[in-house]
Amino acid sequence: MIYLKLKYFFQTIFLISCLLSFNFSLCQEVEPRRWNPLPLKTNVLAVGYAHTSGDIIFDPLLQAEDVSVKVNSVVVSYVRPFKIGAKLARFDVVIPYTNATWKGLLSGVPTQISRDGFSDSRIRVSINIAGAPAGSRKELQEYYATHPVNTTIGVSLAITLPLGQYFEEKLINLGQNQLVFCPQLGLVHNWNKWSYELTGSVLLYSKNPNFSNGKDKILDPVYALQTHLIRSFKPGYWASVSLAYGLGGKSVVNRQPNNDERGDVQSGLAVGFPVIKNQGMKVFYIHSETTKDLGSNLNVLGVGWSIVF
Repeated sequence: MIYLKLKYFFQTIFLISCLLSFNFSLCQEVEPRRWNPLPLKTNVLAVGYAHTSGDIIFDPLLQAEDVSVKVNSVVVSYVRPFKIGAKLARFDVVIPYTNATWKGLLSGVPTQISRDGFSDSRIRVSINIAGAPAGSRKELQEYYATHPVNTTIGVSLAITLPLGQYFEEKLINLGQNQLVFCPQLGLVHNWNKWSYELTGSVLLYSKNPNFSNGKDKILDPVYALQTHLIRSFKPGYWASVSLAYGLGGKSVVNRQPNNDERGDVQSGLAVGFPVIKNQGMKVFYIHSETTKDLGSNLNVLGVGWSIVF
């Protein structure tokens, strides 16, 4: 009886830790060309696929070893620019579908958990407070022709909606059952065919009141910074190198603080190229490395297709 209780306790800790590691890795976005101005009356529809794999590192006391995760995600997104006064703004919506599997040894016993369904969707509204004015494609081309060196500053608010698959009786879910508010401040400096981007973000989490059979869970804010160096070639062709850092996300479950603050460094490469008129592809790779004694080391390989209409 004592052995069964201890085994259930370690299983519970293991599953909670897996969930926290998975959610933290997803909240970090390495997104080059995020603040690029879009011509008014433009619609951008995109579909992407990403495969994520890697290892999760736990406190040795939890007796969880050789834990790995594999995630396959399909994401559909839509972007629409608009005007706020003379400023250029945009609206984004992202809807992800995810299949994820965790494997590992728990007290020496092989354990596997899988989930398949929609993850939480996200909406975002942003405005460029400095830089190119809102205009048509021709007007933007004229602006950049007369301003080969220019700087854009933008602010945004993204909200992750708790619409993903979530079961109160399960410890691992694809949805978080909580709102996530993410204000951002971004800067882009363009000179000829080069661009440098810097974006700072704060992720603020609401309480999850139905975490694991009536428990409540609170996450501390996550602070993130990402930077990108981008080189444009002939029209439609570009390449970028990226670096990002995130810190925070310590959890409190039923008023019991956990020593599980996350910190990770991410590096990435991406290339974009046209396919046919008004359509393009992007291929990207991201590597994430934990800076803490626990966390996750992940590799992400993905491809995206977009159409402008």
